[in-house]
This record gives sequence, structure tokens and C-alpha cells, in this order.
Amino acid sequence: MPGTTKTSAAVSFISIHGLGVACGLAAGVWLGAAEAPTKLVDIGLSPFAISLCMVAGVFTGRWTIPTLLKGTRYVFADLREYSHLIVMAILAGMLWAVANTLTVFAIRDVGLTIAFPLWNTNSLVGILWGRLLFGELKNASGKNIAKVVLGTVAIIAAAIMLGFSTIQGSGAHAAHALNGILAAAGASLLWGTMYIPYRKAYVSGMNPLSFVTIFTVGELVTVFALVLAFDGGLHAAVFHSPAMRHLLFWLFLGGFVWVIGDLFQQFATKYLGIGRAIPLSNTNQIWGLAWGALVFGELAHTDAFRRLLVVTGTIVMIAGALAVSTAVADAREQDSMNQALLRECGRYNLEFARPVHLYGGSVSEARDERRHWWDYAILAAAAGVFVYLGLNARVPALAMSVLWLWILAAILVASAAACAWGLWKATRFS
Repeated sequence: MPGTTKTSAAVSFISIHGLGVACGLAAGVWLGAAEAPTKLVDIGLSPFAISLCMVAGVFTGRWTIPTLLKGTRYVFADLREYSHLIVMAILAGMLWAVANTLTVFAIRDVGLTIAFPLWNTNSLVGILWGRLLFGELKNASGKNIAKVVLGTVAIIAAAIMLGFSTIQGSGAHAAHALNGILAAAGASLLWGTMYIPYRKAYVSGMNPLSFVTIFTVGELVTVFALVLAFDGGLHAAVFHSPAMRHLLFWLFLGGFVWVIGDLFQQFATKYLGIGRAIPLSNTNQIWGLAWGALVFGELAHTDAFRRLLVVTGTIVMIAGALAVSTAVADAREQDSMNQALLRECGRYNLEFARPVHLYGGSVSEARDERRHWWDYAILAAAAGVFVYLGLNARVPALAMSVLWLWILAAILVASAAACAWGLWKATRFS
């Protein structure tokens, strides 16, 4: 019956929306944890060195996880079908690499707690691009527009409160404050714009796992070029300093953690759109603060006012995330997004039905997902890199709470397991 089909489609869309929300929130958990290694900037490492080492870890993760979940044959078949998007993926990786390097400069000059909320304004940039290019929030109800926009503003406001809660004294970064603010603002603009290639790929039907495999090529090439151009070239300390050998494991680990968070963010972008996915993943501010306060003791000596800011900021951020997550796109907004999809299909001579099918989380893909010997070789090589670096690692000279470290690590594992199970059950990571 027509009515039954329509109702079934609506139920399916709502369930996919819920999956996207879960992925966006899980992304926040993992992306917040990934910021912990950037504290190494406080012990004298170059921002370029930190960015290069983290991206090397990202590169390792971005080739390992898609191989584990889908196999290289699947990934390369997907890339062949959507070869016109390879350049877009590389471009997105280049934007990310420059933005990530800017964040390290921002952390150095104004501190993580000030820089974090400044670059998280990328959610407003994302809403703008989503509306202009992909029909997001176009013809949406006033209620949904209010939920997304006001929820996003609430998350940014909460991030500012959480940032101010950890300011200590007059600030050792004051002399370089303007440079730090400009760096964070530049990262915000680049990260908000970076989602255009993401969304362009997913409305065409490309799998996020395939996209990130090429995305990382742009990342690694760009940060390597930045080191060569601005950090001493082949004589840069990152290539020769004996101290780097003992820190590489932690920076690689931070990059690997970031990859998992970014993969959840990619799926959230696919199923929710830019305007909804970015604000939800930007709840990483809560988790970044949790790592700073609970593991590294950054709030141990704060006064009652700053503690009040932490509580208030957390509540406001949760309220903002709740508002965004409940803004399910109605029929009129879905029609506007379908028009954007139709435009992409016409531009690249794609069959309209297949991207629509995949965009809704379909699991029916006739692609070879068998693992071959080279897949296992890739996995073994990645594991070997981490084992080697781990054997040569030293625990950084930072005061840490081991108890809270294990508690937050358990939350990381639980959130990843829950979302991975949901993605596998509903979409087979499609």
C-alpha cells in the first residue's frame, strides 16, 4: 500500500537520523581525547613537528581501519567508480592539514582552552555551506531551523564558558594572543570549508571509508611540505632529534584516536548533513575538558566561579546537542537535499537511484569484501609500527591520574563499540 511504503520510508529515515546522531556524539568523545597529545607543545616541540607526527599516525589509521572493515578490493572498487571525487578528497586532506597545524600554533599562543572554542565556530561555517550548496535547512520548518541554529550557538557559547573556566592567572600567552586567535579563526574557516568535499562525496554515494583513504594522502603530503618549507627542511628537528624517538608513540596514538573520531564524524556528516554533524562532533570540548581536568588536573586549584562555569557550560552544551539531535529533517527539507543530490548526479553522469539507495544507509552493495593476503600484511605492518614505537616510548613528564585515564579510556571503547555495532547492523559500514 502507498501509505505503508511512505510510513516505512519515514521510519527508516528517522532510524538513520538516530544513527547519525550517535556517530556525531561518539565523534565528540574520540576527537576530544585526541587533543591530549597536543599538550606536548608545552615541552618545546615545534607545532609543525607535532602536526607531522600526528598525521603520520592518522595515515597509518586511515589505511588500516578501512582495510579491516571492508578490505582493499572494496575500497579501490569504490574509488574507481567515483574517481572524479579523488581530487576533492585530496583537497579536503590538504585543508585539514593546514587547519590542524594552525590549531597547534593557537594552542601554543593562547592555550588549548581558549583556542578550542574559537576553532569550534567551524560549525557556523558548516551550516552556511550546507544551506548554500546542499539544500540543508532549505524549506525546513521554523522549529527545525531554530533547533539547529540555536543549538549550535549554545554549543559554541558553552565551549567559551568551558574555555574561560580553565584560564589561570593573567595568562602566559598574552604576548602572542592575537596570533593565536588568528590561527584558531583560520582553523575554524578551513575546517568548516573542509566539509564541502565530505558532503559532495557522500551525496554521490561514495563510502566514507574510501574517501578517508585518499583524504589522508593530501594530509600527509601537505604537513610534510610545511615542515620542509617552514621548519628547517630536511634538517628539521623532527627528523634528527633523539628526543622525538621517545615521543613518536604518543603522537601516533593521538593521530590514531583522531582517525576513529573522524570516521564517526564522516558517517554523521553522511547521514545528518554538515549543519547537524559538525555541532554534535564539537561536543568534543566537554571531553577535551574532561581529559584536561580529570587526567591532567588542570582544574585542581580553580575557584568556585570557574567550577560554576564548568557545570553551566556542560549543561548548556548538552542542551545544544539535544536540540540539534532532535531536528529531524522533514519532507520539504529532504526534497531540497534530493535536489542537490540530483544536481550532483547530473554533473557526473551518475545513476540517481543508486546514490539515493546508499545515502539512506542501504546494505545491498555487490562489491568484493573478501580479505586477501595483502590486507593482512597491511594490518600486520600497522600493528608492527605501533609495537616498535611503543617499545621505544617513554611516559611524558606530565602529572596524570591513572584512575581517570582508565575510566575515560573505557568510555572511548564503549562508545566506539556501540556505534560500530549500529553501523554494521544498519548499513554494513556503507
